[in-house]
Amino acid sequence: MEPVITISALGDNYIYLYCYDRNNAFAVDPGEAKAVLKALEKHGLNLTDVLITHRHFDHTAGVEALKEKTGCKVVSEDKTGILRLGNMNVQVIATPGHTRDSVCYYVQPSEKHSGLLFTGDTLFVGGCGRPIECDARTLWQSLQKLTALPNDTLLYPGHDYTAENYEFALTIEPDNPDVKSRLDEIKKIQRQGLPTVPSTILQEKITNVFLNANKPEIKAALNMPHATYAEIFTELRRRKNIFG
Repeated sequence: MEPVITISALGDNYIYLYCYDRNNAFAVDPGEAKAVLKALEKHGLNLTDVLITHRHFDHTAGVEALKEKTGCKVVSEDKTGILRLGNMNVQVIATPGHTRDSVCYYVQPSEKHSGLLFTGDTLFVGGCGRPIECDARTLWQSLQKLTALPNDTLLYPGHDYTAENYEFALTIEPDNPDVKSRLDEIKKIQRQGLPTVPSTILQEKITNVFLNANKPEIKAALNMPHATYAEIFTELRRRKNIFG
């Protein structure tokens, strides 16, 4: 069994089960309970814990039902430091931006897999979250924490906005071959009905326009040659809000 089971829910949400041994798993951001319970039954797993990246309803609506059905414990965004879940260390990374209390969860590398990063609505494949309770500069600073993780870290975000994110990136850099190729790959994956996750930190560094505010080409495209990285990011986020 793969260590991460991806569950599509609520149209574009991703819920995750991380199987830390043969029989036990924790869930990340269960926006609904039914799909999680079905996956647990299918794979013969016990749910021991639920991890929440932020308190929005589409990431938490299934929590109470899962607690009632499974007796699982809930780890919310007010926890910090290192969690010990089963035989795994999970680092809680404070990433304010989308909300003031947003966190990401980094499962440290093991013999079976590279590091795993569950990012909620902070970092998406090809994009990033909309800053709601903080300004864009705060979100930019949080993203720098994530890009400092090893390049082979596997990325598991809270939504599938992937194709739209790359389509937006091409409005900024219409001739970027890496983004074009990645969008083609994503559309092929979607036609097969498969999840567009995971990505990697390296893949995001190459193709995620929001992580490339330091590129001269992007500064030129925005006509902001003397702007700081945070100012470029803020303008990109403003344009993405308009784009959709």
